[in-house]
Amino acid sequence: MPDKYDALKLEHQLCFPLYAASHAVIKRYRPHLEALDLTYTQYIALMVIWQEKRIHVKALGERLFLDSGTLTPVLKSLEAKGYITRARSKEDERVLMAEITPSGEALRDQALSVPESMADCLPLSPQESVTLYTLLYKILAAQA
Repeated sequence: MPDKYDALKLEHQLCFPLYAASHAVIKRYRPHLEALDLTYTQYIALMVIWQEKRIHVKALGERLFLDSGTLTPVLKSLEAKGYITRARSKEDERVLMAEITPSGEALRDQALSVPESMADCLPLSPQESVTLYTLLYKILAAQA
């Protein structure tokens, strides 16, 4: 007979392996990012800013699934390091924009080694990686 508390067992929770796996992967990034003097959150913010060059801070938060309380200190830190600037939009003073600086662009070249170093961090076949990526983004899309 099933225990009425089975649903509360850790091994029956999908959220736990997602949480633990996320932490394990981010931990593997740490030595590579420390060499660049970046946290993981700073790194993912820069990846978007490198791609866009200039982006509305609200849109950046949406892409990263981060609220302003988490994103603001990250951007302040990147600005203090000289990698980005934050300024009000000339078109609409209510809009805060983040823009990459020449120092930030130079860091992009140094960061090229990070994905290469991380390529083997997961014990998954290429097909399994694609499947996992697809499933994770399916979960994220449901949150939007």
